[in-house]
Amino acid sequence: MFKRILLGILIAAVAYVLYAWITFPDVSRLEKEAPKTTAFMERRRAELRREGKDDHLEYQWVPYSRISPNLRRAVLVAEDDTFYEHGGIDVEAMRDALRRDWKRKKITHGGSTITQQLAKNLYLSPSRNPIRKIKEYFLARSLENHLSKKRILELYLNVVEMGERVYGAEAASRLYFGVPASALSPDQAALLAGSLPNPRLMSPADPNRRLRGRQRMILARLRRWGYLAEEETLVEKKPEAEAAPPADETTATETTATETTATETTETTATTETTATEQTNTAPPPPP
Repeated sequence: MFKRILLGILIAAVAYVLYAWITFPDVSRLEKEAPKTTAFMERRRAELRREGKDDHLEYQWVPYSRISPNLRRAVLVAEDDTFYEHGGIDVEAMRDALRRDWKRKKITHGGSTITQQLAKNLYLSPSRNPIRKIKEYFLARSLENHLSKKRILELYLNVVEMGERVYGAEAASRLYFGVPASALSPDQAALLAGSLPNPRLMSPADPNRRLRGRQRMILARLRRWGYLAEEETLVEKKPEAEAAPPADETTATETTATETTATETTETTATTETTATEQTNTAPPPPP
């Protein structure tokens, strides 16, 4: 009897693995193709139709070069400050999230990287069940294996939800500020980036106190690390850039940190108004 049960479990496991392998999406196509839609968009359309509403969504693809560096940097410091360091999964962030979830006795923190969030938006659902998280893990690794960091960030900024029926930087910029994504100011970029944890509850169209707090926090981090004054395009980190910086760069970094004590105080005040989730990003992304 026990052997039959074990055999049944084994057969079911093999069948599931085969199904997952057969249905696994070909992420390599994203290297040159812009997605026409995503799993999250289709899910939202289905919800709207069930409510008897029009299922139109605002979504307009633009290339990386037409997304303001202000927004690219704001999203990195807000959502994934180790983006150019990890391989799709930030193990330390996941551990911190699991510890907080264990203390609260419920799943509230995902510790997800931008790559994981992209995988979820493109192919999965908002569910937090373990099976979905496992799929997300393998999809994120596949995205990292097939696409450059620059392309992953470009895809994310184009498909992520930024408000009710609004997806991507271009649609959000035009709807909320009347400008293209390429023309976003630091304040506007920080507001959009701040809304990303839950853009329907923290809408850039009508910023609440929590969103304003996140906006201040993001701006403080950008000023602290000198990114507002930087004009160069943030590009994929090259292998040679991973080595330790020269002595003069290290000295410059230390000098900048010394000169920005007042800004750090601002960041601390703003961060107090945010949730524990928002306090996890403590280190800046590496310079280009």
